[in-house]
Amino acid sequence: MSNSNPPSWGEQQIRLTDSVSVLVGAEGGRYPSGNSLLIEGSAEVAIIDPSVTVFSKGGAPVPVDIVVNSHGHEDHLAGNGAFPDARVHMHDDDLLAAHSIEGLLQVYGLDEDTGAVFRQEILEEFNYTPRPDATGFSDGHRFDLGGMTMEAVHLPGHTRGHSGFRIDGGVFFLSDIDLTGFGPYYGDTWSDLDQFDDSLRKVRDEEADWYVTFHHKGIIEGRPAFLELLDSFHAVIDRRHQAMLEFLAEPKSIADMVATRFIYRPHVEHVFADSVESRSAEMHIARMIERDEAVEVEPGLYQTN
Repeated sequence: MSNSNPPSWGEQQIRLTDSVSVLVGAEGGRYPSGNSLLIEGSAEVAIIDPSVTVFSKGGAPVPVDIVVNSHGHEDHLAGNGAFPDARVHMHDDDLLAAHSIEGLLQVYGLDEDTGAVFRQEILEEFNYTPRPDATGFSDGHRFDLGGMTMEAVHLPGHTRGHSGFRIDGGVFFLSDIDLTGFGPYYGDTWSDLDQFDDSLRKVRDEEADWYVTFHHKGIIEGRPAFLELLDSFHAVIDRRHQAMLEFLAEPKSIADMVATRFIYRPHVEHVFADSVESRSAEMHIARMIERDEAVEVEPGLYQTN
């Protein structure tokens, strides 16, 4: 086991059941931190998505045997280095992100200059620790901790391997289906708008007493509250789509859409904001063309019908 002298988490550890608790990240799990899930079985203990807060505290409140990363993004791998002796697992489709920083950067698909800047941020702010020993899992895989199991539910779109987890005791971990007003994020090379739509429809069927998001919302109690938040979150996709359709009343380019900002607010500064805007716009335009809502009137210029 790792973590032979576990730190105290105090009020930042919120116990949902005797065996499942949330380790609340700084500022309620706001990025760059997040809310990690701790599952204690009679044989082994697992942590899902150890955050930068977990790393800064030096680990979890109990020794951990298994680290499970829900997908290949920097903030969900940030605490892996706090558990050097634990086994690490990630969905097969994102596994390269756990193995090396080069693999992680493939998920984003950034240009060379942006990628170089973000690489330093990943190393310095997110404590990235390569785990070439990490092994994969697929949809439906069950982790048996001894009297407690957690089952992987593949929910792609955010990344190829993005997964939620169905956990004994009525807990469902939503990972980055975070139910915020910002809405779904599908701005990477390994993101897919249609898959995200499908995953949001799929996750509606999950019955749980508690739903846990990695960011912001944290713990949602009861299915009615979950469904209300999920509907609002899902509606953001159509809202963005309609805004883009209106923008394309006159011929516009992807660069014009990036400058206008349909995903991030104009004041937001982030190293890969333009890349996210570009990738998202491309996917929405592909959807418009498929639906016969818009056409490419000239090479690189698009207009609604």
